[in-house]
Amino acid sequence: MKLFARLLRLGRFTLAAGALLATPALAADYPTRTITMIVPFAAGGPTDVIARIVAQHMSTTLGQAIVIENVVGAGGTTATTRAARANPDGYTIITGHMGTHAAAVPLYPKLAYDPRKDFAPVSLLAGTPILILARTDFPPKDLAEFITYTKANGDKLNQAHAGVGSVSHVSCQLLDSVLGIKPTGVPFNGTGPAMNALVGKQVDFMCDQIVNAVPQIKGGTIKAYAIATPTRNPSLPDVPTTTEAGLPNFQAQAWNAIFAPKGTPEPIVAALNAAAVKALDDDNVRKRLLDLGSVIPEKADRSPEALGKLVESEIAKWTPVLTESAAK
Repeated sequence: MKLFARLLRLGRFTLAAGALLATPALAADYPTRTITMIVPFAAGGPTDVIARIVAQHMSTTLGQAIVIENVVGAGGTTATTRAARANPDGYTIITGHMGTHAAAVPLYPKLAYDPRKDFAPVSLLAGTPILILARTDFPPKDLAEFITYTKANGDKLNQAHAGVGSVSHVSCQLLDSVLGIKPTGVPFNGTGPAMNALVGKQVDFMCDQIVNAVPQIKGGTIKAYAIATPTRNPSLPDVPTTTEAGLPNFQAQAWNAIFAPKGTPEPIVAALNAAAVKALDDDNVRKRLLDLGSVIPEKADRSPEALGKLVESEIAKWTPVLTESAAK
């Protein structure tokens, strides 16, 4: 019996040691097959666009295809929950953002994941300034008139967003709080469909990331009142900042980043990070992102450690804002 127990313990040790030795070997060979990158919104939205631009270059670096899978629902939290529960082998990753990995915490009391504990940060991809947008025939001509008009008619207006917790929802929650208005929110399964509704004049206004709006603004299918950043954006030089236009208290910029499930081996996270960093250094990738108005992060801000700190700080930033907004 004692001999059997010793052999059993030895067997367990051998199996454990084998598993430990196998992990680096698997990581060294990574990747050997297609990688799935989940995008938590419908195709055509800003997160989807940024993910596809970067993933295309990463695929070349890694030597394996990265396939985008759009999973919609609950402001991006449905897809993010799925990503958190995925096998941590580097073959399922997600492009999340300020909504899914920060604002969702105060907005969803029963959130099925913790952005701080259930993910391995990989790399920040882009900053995306927020714009105040409206249908082309919305009466106000500039931001000053927009402020007056929405304060007088707020409860009669329809405001599009991509679901509770999405960037478009969270940023307009902040705008509504600053203006003291309560328009009717109209949720969609992504910012792409929400933008289509704005173009089609089915809704009155919305807040959106610049990546989704530049082509529409330049094409004259929607109008932009202001950009919620301290300085104007080179891709839309004629759009004033909220400070210039008379609403300095509304400042908002979102971000997009890659995350892997918690427990993903560090060598795999490092490989994904290196591919993302290389993509953001590529002249063609940079041009495509900059033409859409994105802000490309400095190299120091692209590390997994920097992204982890960003998630912590963003949760701390948005929790009181959204809690207060919900209470009004």
